[in-house]
Amino acid sequence: MKKFFINIPLLALCTTLTLVSCNTSKNVNTNLPKDISERPADEDSQKYEQAQLDKLKASIESEVSKEKCTTASDWTFAPMGAKACGGPQQYIAYPKKIEATFLPRVEDYTQKVKTFNEKYNITSDCMMVMPPTSIKCIAGKALLITAEQ
Repeated sequence: MKKFFINIPLLALCTTLTLVSCNTSKNVNTNLPKDISERPADEDSQKYEQAQLDKLKASIESEVSKEKCTTASDWTFAPMGAKACGGPQQYIAYPKKIEATFLPRVEDYTQKVKTFNEKYNITSDCMMVMPPTSIKCIAGKALLITAEQ
């Protein structure tokens, strides 16, 4: 009976040590991404370059969205991006007061898109994006008006 009481604490001690040792032996590397989508991008990949173009486009569009449109005559538009078949991907409205700093950024983006299209042999729908006919200010935002509207 005495031997039995000695074995219980010994068994509990061994079980506890086994559980603790298994828990501490985990190979935890906090530098590894938890998901493959979080993996660092290869800077020479198409996906990485597309993400960089998307960031640049978002930055340009964000700059314009900060401007309040009150008078349509104070605004104009420019072609932005490049389709693989030729022509712009879209048109963007911007206030004339920021034209000197804004247009070089749009032209830089357009040139980068052209280079991207050539590098990766991108194809497009080849549909012409017609330039807007005018600009209207609606709720503080510039709206491009096309012939179809």
